[in-house]
Amino acid sequence: MKTAAVKPAFDVEEIRAQFPILKELVHGKPLVYFDNAATSQKPRRVIKAESAYYATINANVHRGVHTLSTKATEAQEAARETIRKHINAKHAHEVIFTSGTTASMNLAAFSLGQLLLKKSDEVLISGMEHHANIVPWQLACERHGAKLKVIPVTDSGELAFGSSDHLIDQFTDRTRILAISHVSNTLGTINPVKELIAEAKKRSIITVVDGAQAIAHLDVDVQDLGCDLYAFSGHKAYGPTGTGVLYGREELLERMPPWQGGGEMIDVVTFEKTTYAKLPFKFEAGTPHIAGIIGLGEAFRWMEDYDKAAMAKHEHALLEHATKELLTIDGLRIIGTAKERVGVISFVIDGVHHYDLGTLLDQQGIAVRTGHHCTQPLMEHFGVSGTTRASFACFNTREEVGAMVAATRKAVKMLR
Repeated sequence: MKTAAVKPAFDVEEIRAQFPILKELVHGKPLVYFDNAATSQKPRRVIKAESAYYATINANVHRGVHTLSTKATEAQEAARETIRKHINAKHAHEVIFTSGTTASMNLAAFSLGQLLLKKSDEVLISGMEHHANIVPWQLACERHGAKLKVIPVTDSGELAFGSSDHLIDQFTDRTRILAISHVSNTLGTINPVKELIAEAKKRSIITVVDGAQAIAHLDVDVQDLGCDLYAFSGHKAYGPTGTGVLYGREELLERMPPWQGGGEMIDVVTFEKTTYAKLPFKFEAGTPHIAGIIGLGEAFRWMEDYDKAAMAKHEHALLEHATKELLTIDGLRIIGTAKERVGVISFVIDGVHHYDLGTLLDQQGIAVRTGHHCTQPLMEHFGVSGTTRASFACFNTREEVGAMVAATRKAVKMLR
């Protein structure tokens, strides 16, 4: 009897060997890259896939009968199918390519606003949203006379409801859209999106999930979640910058109006009337980032070569280790202590400005993010102007955490 293949144990050194940039020096020190929530690094095969397109194909998609155009089209559509399988969408045409989560959320807000919103209607978001899941909805509400409502956040960095009754209270008979992050980019909080979506569906509320910080760290199954739309970027999931996805349920996408006009998204154009192409091309106006999309497909194939649960376990162990070690530094306070989190730590230190700390850490080869992380309302809630944020990926190590903690101690001594 043939036994199923067993995936090898998680080997962080084997994974690290696939990332060329990790061999770089910064100010003469080995690079410690802890800014993965901003953009993740890329394995060699993703870089090669994007480069190979320019070197051997470099033609437009869906617009030519010649060999190179056919190859480009096949490679792009293979990436679409890879992503469909990864997120368990029903159909490949439910996967819309965009330039990133910001573009996906703007598409969603503009199109759903046109389709659904009327005066006095409500759009419900949370107090921990990235600006890309705030501003597009503000614009949509302004266009249609609707109102933006906000689910509050607790001091631990979780959504402020503790029972189903409180959850139900967030919705009213005017709520038309729920737009919420799966994972907070600032706090690492994993939100109970499946439960929220279930409650919204009972009320025929359309659900939009910002999955930018979830896609590389969690198993995302859009059919299991039950969401109507799900957005994410390629560059936070080991793929190229300038790439992203908006997943949408076929029935809803068919109803939504396009948000950009031009080539590729049309069926027939006359000066009197234009009819639109079928999905997914209705939402993909103009020449796409073909090389990037091919690289994005390769990034998802790369992730699928590894045990996602083992990756998540490794990242969680780094989170726990870093949390324990950082809290030994006098005056350091972690912002956001939710029970369910991915590998993100935001912290402040008494008497130390986050920008100054980030600068001194960079001098020691440690790359972290400082500032408000495009979550200014969340910073206001916690009463801080910004934080220092360390965010982990599968290629990071305990030794790198030790280097960051030691560098932070050194910086604090210099700054106080």
